[in-house]
Parts: sequence; C-alpha cells; structure tokens
Amino acid sequence: MEPQDPGSPAFESRRARREAEAGPRRPRRRAVDVPRQHRWAPRMAVLGTLAVATIAMPLSAAGLDGGVPSPYEPETGPEGPSALDLATAPSTVPAVSEAVAAAPRVAGRSAAASRSSLREPLPGCDPEVRPTGSNGQLDPHGLCALWQPDSYLRPDAAVALSALNEAFRANFGRDLCLVSSYRSLDTQVSLKGTRGAFAARPGTSMHGWGLAIDLCSKETGSREVYDWINLNGPVYGWDNPAWAKRGGVGAYEPWHFEYTQGVEEMDGA
Repeated sequence: MEPQDPGSPAFESRRARREAEAGPRRPRRRAVDVPRQHRWAPRMAVLGTLAVATIAMPLSAAGLDGGVPSPYEPETGPEGPSALDLATAPSTVPAVSEAVAAAPRVAGRSAAASRSSLREPLPGCDPEVRPTGSNGQLDPHGLCALWQPDSYLRPDAAVALSALNEAFRANFGRDLCLVSSYRSLDTQVSLKGTRGAFAARPGTSMHGWGLAIDLCSKETGSREVYDWINLNGPVYGWDNPAWAKRGGVGAYEPWHFEYTQGVEEMDGA
C-alpha cells in the first residue's frame, strides 16, 4: 500500500504528478457584492411587464365591446345613416341623378300649395288652424294625422308634407318613410337623456311644435331617393335646415327636415 502521509515525499510526488497532468488551474471567480436594492430591479421589471399586460387586455376587450351605444341609433327604428356613413359621405346633397333630373318638378311653392289644395291630400285638415299649447304639449285635437300610424304634424305642415308625399308616391310607387314627426315633451326628455348633445334641449325642438320630421334610413340611404327629396322638398316647403347640414352649427342630421314657413313663423313670434 502506498504511504498516505501528506507530508511524505511519495505523497508530494504523486500530487505534483496529478497537477502536471491536469494542467494549470483556472483562477477562481470572485463573488461580486451586488447591493440589495439592485438585486430586485430585474424582478420588478418582469412584474411590471406582467401587470401592464394584465391591465391592457381587459381595456382592449372593453373597447371592442362598443361601450356606450351610438346616439345615431334610435330606439324605435333607423333614423338616418350610421356613424360610419356620416364620416364617409362625400357631401350633404349628392349630385342629382339623371332619373331625378328628368322627373316632373313643381315650379314653385305657390303652385305646390295650389295642387295640394285641389287634391285635398288630408281631408278635414285645415291648414289655417294653429293648435293651442306649448312645445311638446300641443292640443292633440289641433294636430293632423299623417299616412303613417302615430305620426302627427301641425295642420299647415301636414298638408304641405302630404302634397310632397303624393309627388313622391307618383315617382317611387310608395309613401315616404318617417321615423319621427311631432314629439311630446316626455319623448324629448327621454331622447335628451339617451342622446345627449345629439338631441335638442326639451321644449326647444321643432318636433315639439309639429314642424319637423326625421326620414328613415331607406330614404337617406338611397342616392336617387335622397336626391329627389332634396330637390323637391323645398318646393313644398320642406327642407333640411342649414344647421343640420355638413359644416352647420348643429349636429350633422341629413334625415332631419323642417317646414320652413312654420319655423320662420315661430322665429318671428
């Protein structure tokens, strides 16, 4: 047995031989003394990234859900184009199509009134009558019913619109589609609560005086139909007011039409 004494020459000789065979030793790496607060920096960076990802995902999901309903979506049916349509529409009044340009047109408002009187589109509706009451609280007996159920207007506005509707039916074979006409004060309050700035202050809307209508999207969504309405509506006293046109002082509402003579009468009162 070889001697095991660490101090013996044989032991030292064997150790020297092993070291020679193993080659030079690598220097031992010194441990770096990292301050305690710096050791947490990488961990905090990872935790921060995870927190941002966790918060961002529900926020993105909420945006995709749509959030608050668009004020352009009425409760009772379509009331004009969608928000996308409004943003991408090239102009308020498109170029008149050949079919509309060739359609018969009444020469002026007086002639239109004369034709409407001869045809009596709304028998029993006296255009000289003014309903009593305030905005949104007009005496229902002083209003005239239109061709569409639950639709009413002040008599002179109703007669003029009915004459326009007869001309419309002669060209398109159907009646004008309406979403809204006279609105009670309660309805105005409800709409203001749901549509905010897109609805008139209750008690100030021309709908409350029975002098305004809103067209269905089937009318505003058809280039030919909407061309015809914009061309012939003013002839019968009905027009999309300046404030409702693109660039006007109010919300862009191409579906909103008012009986001009009646509005001027109210403004001058």
